[in-house]
Amino acid sequence: MMASTKGPALAPKAPPSELKTRVLSAIVMIAIALAAAYWGGWPFALFWLAAGIAMMVEWTDMTGAEPRRFVQAVFGLGLIALTLLYLSGGSFGIGAATGLVFLVLGASVARGAHEKLWAASGFAYAAVIVLVPPMVRDYPGIGILGLIWMFAVVWTTDIAAYFTGRTLGGPKLCPAISPKKTWSGFFGGLIAATLAGVLVVWLGESFGVTHSFSIWSTVALSIVASIASQIGDLAESALKRHCDVKDSSHLIPGHGGVMDRLDGFWAVSLIMGIILLAAHGAA
Repeated sequence: MMASTKGPALAPKAPPSELKTRVLSAIVMIAIALAAAYWGGWPFALFWLAAGIAMMVEWTDMTGAEPRRFVQAVFGLGLIALTLLYLSGGSFGIGAATGLVFLVLGASVARGAHEKLWAASGFAYAAVIVLVPPMVRDYPGIGILGLIWMFAVVWTTDIAAYFTGRTLGGPKLCPAISPKKTWSGFFGGLIAATLAGVLVVWLGESFGVTHSFSIWSTVALSIVASIASQIGDLAESALKRHCDVKDSSHLIPGHGGVMDRLDGFWAVSLIMGIILLAAHGAA
């Protein structure tokens, strides 16, 4: 057989490194989140409304609720209604009733009992991220300091667990769900996040920010929040494995979808929501 006289094909231009893309995307997301937190009010609520709608769409896309767009439209309207009620000062009872109505409506249009359950779960999942961060931002004695504490604990957990796990390695945390996570990463994230949580509250106090955190409650909450963040990450990985997808979507360059970025923050938001509900009930 005659050898080809053509020279070697030119290799395609290498795409930007994944790490660089991830870092740039993370910087943009952090800047937007902090700016919205600083503004508070309706810009902050709309920021989390957009995040919640994106998460609901990703959830229903992954789990396959049909008719897909109709279910998403009903749930999207429900999340908008919850945000408007919150911004207008609606009572907890009215908000809960409204959420329940839209949950039932969206689930009722989905086909099949299995799909209805998945669809309803997606709406409840998104409602946590839509409502809790604005509630924390506005709550007396917590406010923006509590919100920054949430950011710090989740972000530090994620970063420290990644680098500690890569550096130290060791036994796997949960290989059946996430083969790359290690126990060294788990404890590295836990220790770093606890220190970060305490540092945020200490700095807030140093700058005269009024808050209701004690040092020991901050340590305890930071530990619980870091563990919850890592469980939230694992839970989302389990959902993706169940649905046989790599990422929840491709919305964020280098990161996948909104669920991929907010899985840990969602878990911490759930805990804070329970705390705020308990405080509301005791008031």
